[in-house]
Amino acid sequence: MREPTILHQIEDVYYAVLAVVGILVNSLAILILSRGKCGLSKCITHYLVAMAVADLLVVFTDVILFTVIHIHFPGTYLDTTPARSLVLVLLYAATDISVWFTVAFTFDRFVTICCLKMRMKYCTEKTVTVIVTTVSVFFCLKNIPWYFIYEPEHIIDNIPWGTIETLSFCTEVAWVTFQSLSIILTPFLPFGLILLLNALTVRHILVTSRVRRKLLDHSKSENHTDPEMENRRKSIILMFTISSSFILLWMTNVVFFLYWRIADIYYYTGPHDPVYITEQSGYMLQLLSTCTNTCIYAVTQTKFREQLKNAVKYPFTAIVKLVQ
Repeated sequence: MREPTILHQIEDVYYAVLAVVGILVNSLAILILSRGKCGLSKCITHYLVAMAVADLLVVFTDVILFTVIHIHFPGTYLDTTPARSLVLVLLYAATDISVWFTVAFTFDRFVTICCLKMRMKYCTEKTVTVIVTTVSVFFCLKNIPWYFIYEPEHIIDNIPWGTIETLSFCTEVAWVTFQSLSIILTPFLPFGLILLLNALTVRHILVTSRVRRKLLDHSKSENHTDPEMENRRKSIILMFTISSSFILLWMTNVVFFLYWRIADIYYYTGPHDPVYITEQSGYMLQLLSTCTNTCIYAVTQTKFREQLKNAVKYPFTAIVKLVQ
């Protein structure tokens, strides 16, 4: 039985709301983007749809199956050891895929903006399909070992309940290596890559802008608009907002993990311990990242916003037509 602390009371409401909002916004994003009427290239659209699907899977596995049902409906089949182990495998796989789709999208936009020679060959629908498939298959296979890491916390009437890490997971070299590799792959390597790609993109934009400004200043044309830079603007805004959202919402978790390891802290005294509160707060912010992309599209993309308004109005207009 969970102690009714303020944090736990917030979590009870937060995760339930996040589940509803996460399913709604990601489903809308998939529906709208799949129609291809948002003024985005097919390459960008494929990445955004893949990211929305991955976020939806995270909401379903992490928020609903692993958290909401466990909090509000304890004692169900999902609390048995085999079911909980399977959910953990799906959870880790969905999280990894969601994170690395963000990295793939950021790299694609970096190539589009900064590598003109490579853009024609790399930024294609075929490349997106290969990357999305490869990332999905790799992380599904990579996370299978998580199923064998846990053992029952209790055995009642010959039924294993709950999950605790096996002793070998903390002592055997193979398991320690697997855990370290998992931590490096998500979130540290993606975090570093996204920061690096954004920094290189900003540097390229600043250099390119200076050169173009000088060329325009020397031009005798009265019209100083730059179509090339204007075409890139939406792509740049989309890349930076998605990347910044990911970095900000994962920041607490990443910093906390570094502190956890450096300070050599592997336990907390209870639900009132600041270490526990920080860890859970970081986890809540991390899961919030599954719902932010649709809001970003609505704010930064005019045509997406129009399609979203039409989707929201559609049920009401259909009812009015039916009544008439």
